[in-house]
Amino acid sequence: MKHIVFHFDVISPFAWLAFMRLPQVLEGISHEVEYRPLLLAGLLAHFGQKGPAEVEPKRAWTFRQVHWLAAQHGTPLDTPAVHPFNPLALQRLALACGPNRRVVEALFRHVWMGGADANEPARLRALTEQLAPARDPAGDEVKAELRSNTEAAAQAGVFGVPMLEHEGRLFWGLDGLPMLRDALAGGAWFDGPGWAAAGAPRPGIARRQSVPERRDSRAPPAGP
Repeated sequence: MKHIVFHFDVISPFAWLAFMRLPQVLEGISHEVEYRPLLLAGLLAHFGQKGPAEVEPKRAWTFRQVHWLAAQHGTPLDTPAVHPFNPLALQRLALACGPNRRVVEALFRHVWMGGADANEPARLRALTEQLAPARDPAGDEVKAELRSNTEAAAQAGVFGVPMLEHEGRLFWGLDGLPMLRDALAGGAWFDGPGWAAAGAPRPGIARRQSVPERRDSRAPPAGP
């Protein structure tokens, strides 16, 4: 049986699309999926990145693309009233419940169906009552576990979500699912040196952050 870890944060529409697509991708393969919540913001901070929604042209493209993809795949998707939002309460709730597929689907549907505010207090209370967590989502144990999940994922090279992990290999995003399927099915490329060779470090130009030139405030602007 193939063991797959699905690293996710419900803030990601691509994670929702990949979650819904996964059963079709894994059809015919004996498998078990472990759903592991983490915080995308923690990964972004670890690697010094901005989220797609923090760069306005990228945000616009991302939501156009995910709505098109949702229509192509027949997956319901409505942009939440507030996005990006803080997914902390929902990720903790996932852990407190024991994140099986039923729980994770309920969390994703809460965010990505209906277009409401994912953090609206009455909605969060109703979702918590529906899922009946075995542990306190606001308890120290759950908080520490979510931090640990995020830190361990970053150390393992998880840089975004959704990220699927199998036997130490990481497959990123909705468009990484066919590659995961090929690996699980014993694709010849994965038996040779291709995986390691393609991902090996190599020389390249390193981008340096430019430092603004200091200017005497009494001097006129330079150039037209």
